[in-house]
Amino acid sequence: MADVTLYLVRHGQTYFNIYNKLQGWSNSPLTDKGLADAKDAGTRLAHVSFAAAYCSDTTRAQQTAAEILAANQVSDVKQPVSSLFFREQFYGSFEGDNINFVWDQVGRPHGLTSFKEIEAKRSIAESKDMMKAADPFHDAESNDEYWARVDQGFAMIRANSELSDGDNVLVISHGNTLLSLMERYGGGQFDLSERPANGSVTKLALTDKGISVLSYNEK
Repeated sequence: MADVTLYLVRHGQTYFNIYNKLQGWSNSPLTDKGLADAKDAGTRLAHVSFAAAYCSDTTRAQQTAAEILAANQVSDVKQPVSSLFFREQFYGSFEGDNINFVWDQVGRPHGLTSFKEIEAKRSIAESKDMMKAADPFHDAESNDEYWARVDQGFAMIRANSELSDGDNVLVISHGNTLLSLMERYGGGQFDLSERPANGSVTKLALTDKGISVLSYNEK
C-alpha cells in the first residue's frame, strides 16, 4: 500500500450538538454555523491536493465533505466515498438522549458521573464497554466492536490501488472518533479533556506499518 497523509476533519456543528444530544449513528443536519465551519475548513484546505476523500454515510459528514471539496482549487476529487465504516460510535438505545444524563447513567455504577471523569479516571476505550453494559438493549458498540468496524475504514483506504506514496486523503470524522484515535495512537501527548472543534483538522500518517499522529485539532 501507499504511505499517505490523512486529513481528518470533524464535521460542522449540528442541531444535536447545540441541543446537547448524543449523536452517533443518529442523523442530525448541519446548522448555519455548521455550514460555516465546513466552509472555513474548505478555505483552509483549498490548496491541499487530495487524491481521495471518504466520509461516513451521515448527513453531517456528507454535507461537510461537499463544502470542503467544492472549495478545493487543486484536487480532481469531487465526491467522497461514503461508508458506515467511518461512522461515529454507535450509542445504542442512548442515541439522541441528553449527553449529561447518559454519561451519568453510564458512569454512576462505577462512581463516575460524566464523560470527562470516565476519560480521566478510566479511559475512552473503557467508556465504550461501560456504555454497552449500561444500555438496556446492549446494542451500544463495545470497544472491540467499535474498532473492528473503524479499522475496516482504514483497510478500505489502504486497499485503494490508485493512491501513491505522499498522497493526501480527506476523511470527514466525528468528535468521539477523533478522541478515540488520539487515545489509541497519540502516545499520551494530547489533552483528551478538550474535544476537537467542529471543522478542526487532525492529520494522521497511514502506512503499511500502522498509524501515527502528525497533528491534532488544528483550527
